[in-house]
Amino acid sequence: MKCFDAVPRLESRKVKINSASPDLTETTYGAQPAVACILLNWNGWQDTVACLDSLAKLNYRNFSIIVVDNGSSNDSVIRIRDAFPEILLLETGRNLGFAGGNNVGIRHAMSQRVEYIWLLNNDTEPHPDALSELVNKAASNPMFGAVGSVLMYAHDPSCVQAWGGGRINVWIGRSFHTLIPQDDSWFDYITAASVLIPHQALEDIGLLDEGFFLYWEDGDLSFRLRKKGWKLGVAAASTVLHKEHASTGRNRRVIDRYVIASGIRFLHKHSPAPSLSIPLFLASRFWKRLLNGEFRRVGDIAGGIRDYLSAQFRN
Repeated sequence: MKCFDAVPRLESRKVKINSASPDLTETTYGAQPAVACILLNWNGWQDTVACLDSLAKLNYRNFSIIVVDNGSSNDSVIRIRDAFPEILLLETGRNLGFAGGNNVGIRHAMSQRVEYIWLLNNDTEPHPDALSELVNKAASNPMFGAVGSVLMYAHDPSCVQAWGGGRINVWIGRSFHTLIPQDDSWFDYITAASVLIPHQALEDIGLLDEGFFLYWEDGDLSFRLRKKGWKLGVAAASTVLHKEHASTGRNRRVIDRYVIASGIRFLHKHSPAPSLSIPLFLASRFWKRLLNGEFRRVGDIAGGIRDYLSAQFRN
């Protein structure tokens, strides 16, 4: 794991969070493109409120926030509305997964004709200049289809969790984050924990694929962008603290099933030889867990396969 001292940040005064219908405004930074930030909440109101607190400290002004409650079974909606009554909060009524829940917010944002959509995990705390740096990077090249932030561990802010994204081996289904700076052309995908996407790019390729309930949807989005000629980039000065796995509670068996089901879908869509890559993907995970004596997790691989097949049958 690559760790280094955190870069000092200038303090930013707290500002009122905007409603969900931004207009371009003149600021000391010039005319700022309108941005809609989407936070997806599922039973995690404490994280969501903390994230909203951090968003109030951004030095970017022309942005709005849309919170999407993804069918929470606790009192998240009441808690969030009590803490931030001015924020638009949309309710899905049931858990639509990461892609489906975010798409509810994306559709609303696109109806407002904002220039950029900022997907931000609710278990994050962006630094005050995180959004400004994302927009600066995106505006530097009109062909950027996704621009990511540098993610730092919330429990150790001096340690890099992911430098914006990573690479995917489509022959064996292995993906990994980079922990060090890379040229923009190096990236296969940008992680969706913090990613800025132009409205025009989403109009071109479509929204998130709701066939991915959890995991791999950012890889799918990035591959679709690249196939249409869009570029990926990372704003090196956009820093976001991330808790990671807040929605799954670090339950490795739950994570296994989602990763397997979504990984099969990804390879089916993007591997040049899915009939080869999918068995290799499954075999590598099977043998790793078997050799480590994680026999119960071996069964979860079979569960992930069943989940994938069940989703295919429903569709």
